[in-house]
Amino acid sequence: MTLGIDLRNVTVRFGDVVALDDVSFSLEGGKIYGLLGRNGSGKTTLLSLLAAFRPVREGKVLVGGAEPFENGAVTEQVCLIRESGIAVEGSTVKDLLDDAAAFRPRWDAQYAARLSEMFQLPRKKTVSKLSRGQQSALGITIGLASRAPLTIFDESYLGLDVPSRYMFYDELLRDYMEQPRTVILSSHLIEEIGRLFEEVLILDRGRLISHEETETLLMSGAAVTGPAHLVDKVTEGLTVLGQQQLGGTKSTTVFGEISDDTRARARAAGLELGPVGLQDLFVHLTRDDERGPA
Repeated sequence: MTLGIDLRNVTVRFGDVVALDDVSFSLEGGKIYGLLGRNGSGKTTLLSLLAAFRPVREGKVLVGGAEPFENGAVTEQVCLIRESGIAVEGSTVKDLLDDAAAFRPRWDAQYAARLSEMFQLPRKKTVSKLSRGQQSALGITIGLASRAPLTIFDESYLGLDVPSRYMFYDELLRDYMEQPRTVILSSHLIEEIGRLFEEVLILDRGRLISHEETETLLMSGAAVTGPAHLVDKVTEGLTVLGQQQLGGTKSTTVFGEISDDTRARARAAGLELGPVGLQDLFVHLTRDDERGPA
């Protein structure tokens, strides 16, 4: 089972601060989505609305066609794991896993046990005494084993070391293929995790500035490499994201559409056209001089 999501003109204000500014989008169920944004862009506020942690005051949020706030039939199908952790005073790892089994209708106890072993979680240890990495691993275990039709990870894997993060990415993809669901990943680790995203949403100062299939977004830029004078000619008039040069060879990363004719001429001249990195595009789209006034 998967859940689609619809946001219609959603605005969230905290006093004079606008955390979300007239945000609208639709997400098809059964995909992995990347939610990107700088600190303070509104990502956590948006995810809190989806998980019914706060009511919607302006606009409408629909999860599976229904409003999630104070709707148990929806909220039991949504699992949000946050970076801040899920510790309950005095609770052990086993206690939290048992609570998840009681409140998550699709809980897979066998899978939870396998993940606990994979991440070497001490089941008898109090959660508050776990290391940051162990707390992240516990959140990931609960998020994956919940089998929730909408599963959300809000930077919840940042405490893991690099090998453990890659274990998580591989496990998420493997399990997603076997147990399709809607997954939203909020992350700053774009280069690491971007390969998982089927679609990308970018928030900037509360506004949705991009929602594209990942492949389409990456096609909006290119890395052009070859003799410096030819590279300069092909990239003239495009927005340059970065440049590197060694002797007479130059590589320029650009943002902007390169026509099929220009691509053909570039290749005929011996230039290489490669994909641009998702992180480079994100940095460009959320750069201060690109954003304009608040």
